Amino acid sequence: MKKMSIGIALTFAIVCITIFLPLFQVISFTETKTNNPQIYYIDVGKDKRFQIRFTHSIHLTDVLETYEVLDNKFKIISMEYEEVAVGMPAYAEEGQRLTYNDGKYILYYEDSYLENFILYVGDINMDLFFYYSEKQYDLKKSLQRGSSYKIEVQNFSLYDKMKGVRIAHEE
Repeated sequence: MKKMSIGIALTFAIVCITIFLPLFQVISFTETKTNNPQIYYIDVGKDKRFQIRFTHSIHLTDVLETYEVLDNKFKIISMEYEEVAVGMPAYAEEGQRLTYNDGKYILYYEDSYLENFILYVGDINMDLFFYYSEKQYDLKKSLQRGSSYKIEVQNFSLYDKMKGVRIAHEE
């Protein structure tokens, strides 16, 4: 009887550890400005780079931002755009390099890191895509329009994944 109790306790402990141990690295999208925030996520695999492409609301041209996932933060790699002025820099600051080729500006960042950033999903019909590991995610379809999201690198457990919503990629 004692062996059976120890076996049950050990099995229960293993199940709890498996469910609640944060083993999975994800890019999380947590709703802000709400009392009951919903968390969305994309699993991080071997590929550590991702891109966000959006249509600039004033210039009506695409902007492509490239990031790299580190342990618990993001490294900003570059930003590519066609127009300078409102929101788009025309020169490089310290720790940056700006190039211009074939009608596109590319601003490279040397050592720029973010623990998180806020993404606003506008309620307008312009593109907002997330590219990761050769997959495309339409954030306008997956996230609530008119809401803002805190984006960060987190470690999720199986329990966290069950509470959150996995963002589906487009085929």
